[in-house]
Amino acid sequence: MSESYYKEALKLGQKAYRASLAKGTSPFLPVLDDFVTKNRCLNGIDLGIVEIPMEFVVGTKTRGRDNSFAPNFMPLLDTSSEFSVKWQRLCAAHLSEGIREPIKAYEFLNRYYVEEGNKRVSVLKFFDAPQVTGHVIRILPQRSGETELYYEFVDFYKLSRINYIEFSKTGGYTALQRLVGKEPEAAWTEDERRQFSTAYYYFRQAYDANGGGRLSITAGDAMLAYMEVYGYPSLQDKTAKQIKQALTKVWEEVTLRQEPAPIDVKLTPTEKKPGIIRKVLTGSEGKPLKVAFIHDGHPEVSAWTRGHERGREYVQRVMGDSIDATAYFDALAGDPGEVMEKALSEGNTVLFTTSPRLLNASLRAAVEHPSATVFNCSLNMSHRYIRTYYARMYEVKFIIGAIAGAMAGNEPVGYLGDYPIYGQIAGINAFALGLQMVNPRAKAYLEWSTVGGADAALRRLTDRGVRLISSQDLVRLGKEGSSSLGLSLVSGGEQINLATPLWQWGSYYEQLLRLIQNHAAQTEYTESSRALNYYWGLSAGVVELRCSDKIPPSTRKMAELLARSIRAGICEPFRGPLYGQRGIVLEADRTLTPEQIINMDYLAENVVGEIPVYDELTELGKATVDSVGVGRASKDKR
Repeated sequence: MSESYYKEALKLGQKAYRASLAKGTSPFLPVLDDFVTKNRCLNGIDLGIVEIPMEFVVGTKTRGRDNSFAPNFMPLLDTSSEFSVKWQRLCAAHLSEGIREPIKAYEFLNRYYVEEGNKRVSVLKFFDAPQVTGHVIRILPQRSGETELYYEFVDFYKLSRINYIEFSKTGGYTALQRLVGKEPEAAWTEDERRQFSTAYYYFRQAYDANGGGRLSITAGDAMLAYMEVYGYPSLQDKTAKQIKQALTKVWEEVTLRQEPAPIDVKLTPTEKKPGIIRKVLTGSEGKPLKVAFIHDGHPEVSAWTRGHERGREYVQRVMGDSIDATAYFDALAGDPGEVMEKALSEGNTVLFTTSPRLLNASLRAAVEHPSATVFNCSLNMSHRYIRTYYARMYEVKFIIGAIAGAMAGNEPVGYLGDYPIYGQIAGINAFALGLQMVNPRAKAYLEWSTVGGADAALRRLTDRGVRLISSQDLVRLGKEGSSSLGLSLVSGGEQINLATPLWQWGSYYEQLLRLIQNHAAQTEYTESSRALNYYWGLSAGVVELRCSDKIPPSTRKMAELLARSIRAGICEPFRGPLYGQRGIVLEADRTLTPEQIINMDYLAENVVGEIPVYDELTELGKATVDSVGVGRASKDKR
């Protein structure tokens, strides 16, 4: 029997040999010594006895046995050879009692090269064994941008001892640590490893059954996409068949992971095509389009919620009987998913969830109700089943920075930031660039209201002698910081408002709903394979600037000119040269792309301050950053 198995293995080896020759690649096993020096191998890290994923065993350590095997580790020597006899003995031993003696291997970039035990590996691969026990030495590559993903794996392995899951992009291992409910530096227990291994095994079966092998991503990438919708616990109590059914629902979310640029940023509203008659999506009977606005807070205590609620009231007023807009408050007081289910059960077909903290629940609702259209107010989220929307507030911040520069003279200028999330860093940098444009030597002193509270942050600025301060975009309701808004002059305990940025949510919602009524929003969705992010600004009328008469007329005229220039696309706040705190970011005569602006995680050279780390933030700040935080502030990136 062992001889017949060897003949089958030999055929597989010969087939792989011919296929490699046809592709112009080596028909033998890769040899580690060909690309890693002996000295580096001698200085490797001893990992001890490890369960090695068989699919990651790809080569041999030294030359000598490499030409005995095809690239798939199947034999190439004929049946009369001594090699064949030894292979057959190992085969018989494996069938009768199992191969128990560990191999010896070197790991380099999470691939394994066998020093002792090549034939054992060959036999086990022939019988599709999932893993092999081995004594492993790890060889670390030189650290660079190209090996950053590997070093992320190394850090994850120290905590989990898991080596069988891989990701195609950085951030995957730290995201996995979070999604399974572990703190960033928390080690895994043996039970947690065992439970995860079972969950991954069933998921991998479902993924392969759905055709995952044809995608350019890894099973790990797909598992992250699944867990971001349904959560890790959903994998722990389902069979492979049940997971396959759920995975089918989120398959577009999975395939989105293979897009090199997964987000399609829409900078302006789609122009209406002439001759198209507006139609309400609810059908031929002319019933109103039922729209739900789901808030994480209440307008009596949250200025953010109050702004969106005013936007809802505006669209109900201007669009009349064509829509029926209902508000749902305090969704985070309980299960936000239940609030969304209630809204959908009451006939709403369009959902606006107005906080990034509602993102995950929004995604689940969209997956489970594919006929619904779900928008979440956040930025830079690559999710296929929902659309996100946000305003380019940085355009107004640039103008406010220019106003501050014109009025500051030789005095310091301050900036009070809220959350270190996508979009906010661009606002800080735009303010600093506007300040620098008018006042080249001026500095913007940065503090954060989510580090110790707004009042404490304001005191840190005023204690430095800062009187001219750009604060948050909304009035804070309640006691703390209630009068701090926009650009203010702080004098003798009084804050005199000079310039106020305005979110025009009513205009934003009206234009989005018009797109839906004209079917343009659905056309944008179906014509794109990427996630849709609406990121409109001054040109769409969704942000505005209100200047006080306390600003000199000449400065107000400058602000109006800048606003008109930005609307017309003449003035670009992020046109180079652009210098960050650590050197040049953008060369002259070049402009940052929308994606580069959204993903900013650095500060301009004239900003004095830092992006806070996760542990410095308030609990509300951490909750917001968990959803849409930039890398430097996120616990995933520490």
